[in-house]
Amino acid sequence: MVMQQSVKVATIQMVSGTELMANLATAERLVLQAAKDGAQLVVLPEYFVLMGQEDTDKVKIAETYGAGVIQSCLANLAKEAKVWIFAGTIPLKGAHAEKIRNSFLVLNPSGEVVTRYDKIHLFGFTKGEESYDESRTIEPGADVVTLETPFGKIGLSICYDIRFPELFRQMGEVDILMVVAAFTKTTGKAHWETILKTRAIENQCFLIASGQGGKHQNGRETFGHSMVIDPWGDVLNIQAEGEGVVMATLEPARLQSVRENLPALKHQVLK
Repeated sequence: MVMQQSVKVATIQMVSGTELMANLATAERLVLQAAKDGAQLVVLPEYFVLMGQEDTDKVKIAETYGAGVIQSCLANLAKEAKVWIFAGTIPLKGAHAEKIRNSFLVLNPSGEVVTRYDKIHLFGFTKGEESYDESRTIEPGADVVTLETPFGKIGLSICYDIRFPELFRQMGEVDILMVVAAFTKTTGKAHWETILKTRAIENQCFLIASGQGGKHQNGRETFGHSMVIDPWGDVLNIQAEGEGVVMATLEPARLQSVRENLPALKHQVLK
């Protein structure tokens, strides 16, 4: 379904801490605030439920898909707020006890999970004393995920995924791309906004990015800059740092205009 009507969206930025229930309470407060301000669709960032003291902390709170405190809270919240919630991400149990799936769930206003995307590309980075290796605690997903919604076709991605344009090409023609992230301050300053704009421009679609943005209890620093970008690469709204709700209205006329004026998607030759 091609986007037919305007939609008011909210992308939430958090600075999640080491306590699960405190993070869930913050997410609930911000989602309800977004709904009160008229959002129909709300996006939560990667690791919104926990930025642990240790990488293994998320393994300890991993839930079985379809059951658990986190998923129940999200279902109840979607119903209370009467919004679509794009909840990225929560830890779900994988095939190995010592690892999780970093999973992006989408819930409709009835509180039903309509799809799930497991992060495919696992982040690895070392520069001086700063080092990350998600493969130690996360199993990669394998499936590219899109879904049809009342707001058009939407593609899902998580953080490091944005460095791999072939993932987005495999989604086909989408109206909205979702990027949920906990981008490091180091890599974010260098590349975050540039890559996001590129993904929006080359796929001629809206892009909603929800990030962690600040200094966390565990000492980690994330870049934030949650934003909404239009198909021409213009930023409609942004929040640089700290907790907050970023609102924007996506207009189908803008999508149609960009694609008609520069029909790059129709000019694609290499598959």
